[in-house]
Amino acid sequence: METSNGNKSWFALYTKPRQEFKAELQLKAIELDVYLPKITRLKQWSDRKKKVTEPLINSYIFIYSSEKERHLALEQDAVVRCVFYCGKPAKIPDDQMRNFIEFIKEEEDYFVVNGIVKGAKVLIKDGPFAGVTGVVVEEPTGKTVAVSIELLNRTVVARLHDNAKLDLLSSKQEANEISN
Repeated sequence: METSNGNKSWFALYTKPRQEFKAELQLKAIELDVYLPKITRLKQWSDRKKKVTEPLINSYIFIYSSEKERHLALEQDAVVRCVFYCGKPAKIPDDQMRNFIEFIKEEEDYFVVNGIVKGAKVLIKDGPFAGVTGVVVEEPTGKTVAVSIELLNRTVVARLHDNAKLDLLSSKQEANEISN
């Protein structure tokens, strides 16, 4: 998915409850660039287990669009509104979306944390998350890495394998890595 075109930006759209997949279909039908991060989980019912695909971030879908296309997206039945910041449609920075999309490419054990996880910023050097900048958090179950979309106040966290190679980034290094 392309992440930089002069007059296009990333926007987060808020969907009706449990209608993220319907919104994705509607937006694709009008030929918009849509990104709906999904996760497959094994769900347990009293009588069976089943793999279920669900949105990673409930009630949100992302579009890469011009202002005119954004207005067209808001006309779709499953879309409630665009996320606003300071009275204007909030544009998600390309580097945050690029990092987020790269992070979600692999099938890993993800979970979403409401809020921004604080900690050391790292650049992952190898493995399934190579090239991703994130925040490392120590938990009783082991190391995790988090990638945030600050505008939504959401952080996606994945468990890291014990042999994952990480480089600690300074503020200057982080700025250079993001700009490259």
